Amino acid sequence: MADETIGIVGAGIVGLATGREIAQRRPGTKVVVLEKEQEVAVHQTGHNSGVVHAGIYYTPGSLKARLCTKGMAMIRDYCRDRRLPYDECGKLVVAVTDDEVPRLEALYAKSLENKVPGLRRVDAGEIHEIEPYAVGLAALHSPRTAITDYTAVARSFARDIVESGGEIRLGFPVTRVTRLTGGIEVASGAETLRVDRLVLCAGLQSDSVARLADDGDEPRIIPFRGEYMKVSPSRAHMVRGLIYPVPDPRYPFLGVHYTRRVNGDVEVGPNAVLALSREGYRRSDIDLRELARIARFPGMWRLAGQHWRTGIKEMHGSLSVDAYMKAAKAYVPAIHAGDVVRGGAGVRAQALGRDGSLVDDFVIRQVGAVTAVRNAPSPAATSSMAIAEHIADTVFGDIRAT
Repeated sequence: MADETIGIVGAGIVGLATGREIAQRRPGTKVVVLEKEQEVAVHQTGHNSGVVHAGIYYTPGSLKARLCTKGMAMIRDYCRDRRLPYDECGKLVVAVTDDEVPRLEALYAKSLENKVPGLRRVDAGEIHEIEPYAVGLAALHSPRTAITDYTAVARSFARDIVESGGEIRLGFPVTRVTRLTGGIEVASGAETLRVDRLVLCAGLQSDSVARLADDGDEPRIIPFRGEYMKVSPSRAHMVRGLIYPVPDPRYPFLGVHYTRRVNGDVEVGPNAVLALSREGYRRSDIDLRELARIARFPGMWRLAGQHWRTGIKEMHGSLSVDAYMKAAKAYVPAIHAGDVVRGGAGVRAQALGRDGSLVDDFVIRQVGAVTAVRNAPSPAATSSMAIAEHIADTVFGDIRAT
């Protein structure tokens, strides 16, 4: 295998971590990362909140749970070794109403199964000690939850690939994948590249690229835009770390929360509204073909039928700063709508089944010489180095793809 060429589609953090892992695991293997943009980490990685998750929320035994815990330690060690930003600012998951307390207890039990390091339950007084401006009835405190700069991490992974003899080929949107005897031809218009094996880490485009490789039509990717508010510098000191809500299992998304960034900024968000373009970071980004594709997919209509009230609420918050901040004020009452301005936005690649079910776990599967990452939502950035190990194991036949 030393003379193999392995192509990787997508230069986000998962694709780059995978290229790095393969290049370092099998010296002599040629790794070529193919990216349609003119730089790496442009989409989900470049619009990430920067949180290094500790594994609180995920179903015990799932790929998410296993790879998040492992990946957190790996990304921490990597950042420290490369002197990249890494701040264990900690996270509070706060119950603010009586009905949230039992859900907090259930979350605590799940976290213990996931072996979240240092996690403890705290009361209202301890909440105030950890976050002086926060309020709540009870909370979980995760002192090892951290923040980093995932764009910087991704760029460092790219340098590692090049230093290992690999290549990052930018401006190469994949338009065709052809299986040949003993290999695969990947095309971008008239330009072609022959590889022995191919790994698809295409993020927002994962279903489209997977179809080119005959990996089937589902799960489908439905883009959801997450919009952030930025807290004014005069109020940023009111949030020391991360303040999150208790997730409600009835709803598909977590809800707005407070996030400190490594540059000292504090953000509120994100919300979750349907993006009108696959890479629609602005409300004005509209792709009629994408909208038609979404409208033809029965899973989207079933999802909308189940969660239309939440959808209306999210749209209201998207249009009104007052409405957006109403939920956030329950956690830090001293920060008002007048203390924030609209910040950036990201787009989440939400995998959806035909029955309207949200695909929660990581989905990585193999079709011949093609390994496809079909779903890698949060905490994929945290887990990226552990996901890369899992993909490399799959590529080289060390384990069965899950």
